[in-house]
Amino acid sequence: MTSTTRRRSSLAKVESRQALGFASPALVGLALFTIVPVGLSIVMSVFDWPAFGDRTFNGVDNYVKLFTDSPDFWPALRNSAVYTLLYVPLSIVLSLALAIGLGPRIRGRGALRVLFFIPVVTPMVANVLVWKMILQPQGLVNGISTSWFGITLPNFLADPSWAMIMVVAMSVWQGLGYNMLIFSAALEQLPESVLEAASIDGAHGFRRVWSIIIPMISPSIFFAAIMTMITSLQVFVQPQMLTGGGPGNATKPLVMYIWEQGFTFGDLGLAAAAAWVLFAIIIAITGLQFAAQKKWVHYEH
Repeated sequence: MTSTTRRRSSLAKVESRQALGFASPALVGLALFTIVPVGLSIVMSVFDWPAFGDRTFNGVDNYVKLFTDSPDFWPALRNSAVYTLLYVPLSIVLSLALAIGLGPRIRGRGALRVLFFIPVVTPMVANVLVWKMILQPQGLVNGISTSWFGITLPNFLADPSWAMIMVVAMSVWQGLGYNMLIFSAALEQLPESVLEAASIDGAHGFRRVWSIIIPMISPSIFFAAIMTMITSLQVFVQPQMLTGGGPGNATKPLVMYIWEQGFTFGDLGLAAAAAWVLFAIIIAITGLQFAAQKKWVHYEH
């Protein structure tokens, strides 16, 4: 080995140690707050693990109990599915329509984008309190309906038929600006030559959006659909603070069920098992979306 090669090897080792030193805080944080908790949750899911007391190994009993002997699990799973099926399409469609509507010809579109994005960065507690004041029986909506039209509306947050709809409506309003910015960024990258050619060929209005714009920004739509689906299956704050999971368990999602099992009833093993069931559901749906995207997502080559 020549002296030059030895010097390069020594320098590479020094640089590797320096890089490891700079990365070590992030690696320690990743280990402490991600890897260790994930590993511990796997262990907890196969144990009878009360918050206080002895822990005993029970294999897959927690998973069996979830599907056969836990009365709130299936309603919670159903509520998460209903919420996702309502929230994801509404959020994607409305965000896309808003992004297209705030086109280059709209004056002050930058200010309007900021206005629509404010609920995204506003603390969720503040958003929920505003919506509770609007939707309560003596709130703004019922007050206007009663005083202007003489119609008394139902108690939206206490009616099983309306509670989930209100949770979805609040969530769509709160998250609309995030996907709007994603779609706006994608729309600004569209080549003007293609859009002009489409206009010359007679593609206007809905036909232009459906046949030209949507296929060209389909990667952004796919990304937004994936992220929106994941966040919707993990929803917790909105139903927990807006309705408390009620009336009854009409708006209690799976994450709220996990939280109750772990921190209200102290059954950490059952909570961990439910969390891994949710993880499996998210992975399965994400995998299906990735498989289906080959048929409708168009990438530039």
